[in-house]
Amino acid sequence: MIYLDNAATSWPKPAAVPRAVAACLRRAASPGRGGHGLSREADKIMFAAREELSALFAATNSSTITFTANATDAVNTALFGLLAPGDRVVTTSMEHNAVARPLRALENRGLILDIVPCDHTGALPLDNLRSALKGGAKAVVATHASNVTGTIMPLADIGRLAHDAGALLIVDAAQTAGVEPIDVAAMGIDAMAFSGHKSLLGPQGTGGLYVREGIMVEPFRHGGTGSLSESDRQPLFYPDRLESGTPNTPGIAGLLAGVRYINKRGLENIRIAEYQLTADLLAGLTQIPGIAVYGPPAGEPRTAVVSFTVGDQDSGEIAHRLDREFGIACRGGLHCAPWAHQTIGSLVTGTVRFSPGCFTAAADIAAALAAVADFAGAN
Repeated sequence: MIYLDNAATSWPKPAAVPRAVAACLRRAASPGRGGHGLSREADKIMFAAREELSALFAATNSSTITFTANATDAVNTALFGLLAPGDRVVTTSMEHNAVARPLRALENRGLILDIVPCDHTGALPLDNLRSALKGGAKAVVATHASNVTGTIMPLADIGRLAHDAGALLIVDAAQTAGVEPIDVAAMGIDAMAFSGHKSLLGPQGTGGLYVREGIMVEPFRHGGTGSLSESDRQPLFYPDRLESGTPNTPGIAGLLAGVRYINKRGLENIRIAEYQLTADLLAGLTQIPGIAVYGPPAGEPRTAVVSFTVGDQDSGEIAHRLDREFGIACRGGLHCAPWAHQTIGSLVTGTVRFSPGCFTAAADIAAALAAVADFAGAN
């Protein structure tokens, strides 16, 4: 099988990841839920994972990292915990449903929502954002990179414009954490959701939320935290404020192993390798008659996400046939991002999405291009 669906879930995982999950299940219990050795072992795993992630994001305090079930859980925690009826929020037309649906739900409760249009490549014209912020806002909510086009948003510029307007910057980094450099202070990020099972190379069911020191997110989940057990009130300090209930310690152990693999191999080395694979895909696809490729042109900053269509054919059917007939695992359809497809003009057909990862070989790309050429020629 040729696996080109890393934008959904990275695969395969580094060998250390399943080993770490299994080891945790054998020797660790629940963190903060006992004074015995197994509980202390779990505490060490949680602390080490926070430390590694905060360093990866250039955060100065690892307590600003809260673990969640996934990036969607983190986005919801931030949006419902920071926004209220009457607040004005500015977002982009390239957002995933993990952002769009919570914002629509909040809009139903009285939130004022302004969606800034992006161009046909998925890029955000900063003048459009600047105009939208003239009336002020409580927050700007933006993806770091599109899961449809791979377009990378200029977060430092967005953060500066947001703060100049008195707004918070809330970021969805599901597609970039672990493969693109992130400096939360330099980029002006106030809150950032990230996924554990994509480029961070961890297991499914892991993710997290960074919250800048001094910002208080109202928790929507209350309960046991292993701290201040004498009180029936939720702790005010992070990460306990947002981490009620028993955490997914085995999953976080696997996430820790994934981050350590990234650090050992080098984030920049991974990014460059994936960028070269993406450039090869773009060069090959644009040479195949009948193929339309979406997103930034070759040479522009982008993640390892390439979307294309074959005429007016349904992309879900194409992805199914690529899997069945050529052994290529990819994704077809709307990718849970209808706003993005509306923006780039592919809402009717969807797109076929190829997303190589850090274990994809050049030979995989060549074979995938040959399969697309064969498929397109036969139709």
